[in-house]
Amino acid sequence: MSVPHESARSGHQDVSQDPDADARNAAEDTVPVTAGPPAQPRAEEDEEYVPAPAAPLRPHRILLLLLVALNGWALDIATKVVAVRRLEGRPPVTVVDGVLYLQLVRNAGAAFAMATGATWLLTLIAVGVVLAIFNVAGRLRSVGWAVALGLVLAGALGNLTDRLFRAPGPLVGRVVDFISLFAPDGTVWPVFNVADSAICCGGAMLVVLALAGRELDGTSTRENRESRGERWVR
Repeated sequence: MSVPHESARSGHQDVSQDPDADARNAAEDTVPVTAGPPAQPRAEEDEEYVPAPAAPLRPHRILLLLLVALNGWALDIATKVVAVRRLEGRPPVTVVDGVLYLQLVRNAGAAFAMATGATWLLTLIAVGVVLAIFNVAGRLRSVGWAVALGLVLAGALGNLTDRLFRAPGPLVGRVVDFISLFAPDGTVWPVFNVADSAICCGGAMLVVLALAGRELDGTSTRENRESRGERWVR
């Protein structure tokens, strides 16, 4: 009776000492896992690329452009009519001694009496400026650009009116100037008019807007770059 007991114990020891038994048991208990798609690498933790949101369209500023231009044009015409009536044939009138004088001058050139020998060419340039402004007016959504272009348009129309309707004839008419600074006769600063002032102020505004990166549609250069690409968001 003792021998079978020993055999059974010996068999139990042989099974427990089998080197492959633990491996087989572990394999049976292992649940197979289906491989998924490979994980996409990320540039940095908690960061991703997302498209930049589109900015809402700003309202058109054509009405503001026309309002500035028409008022400036009307003011230029009115001041020239008064200057011709009151200053024709008179010596310079002192408004503020050493600062401001009024004197009627017939100018065949451009603003501030420049290019006096190319009246017809300056007339064509003025026509081109007017057409160019109307060409871009449909894309105008910036208040600053509307005011600046309105001033330039007012000045161009004011002097163009003189060149078309004043003596000696169409395209070669002489522009009425009557404002002299710091001394009479334009000896310190060329004699000019309201139209010349509008052109200079509008041109200065355009330079500032361009340097600041402001566009006709009211956006900035940086905003346009972001809208064309992707923006980095944390």
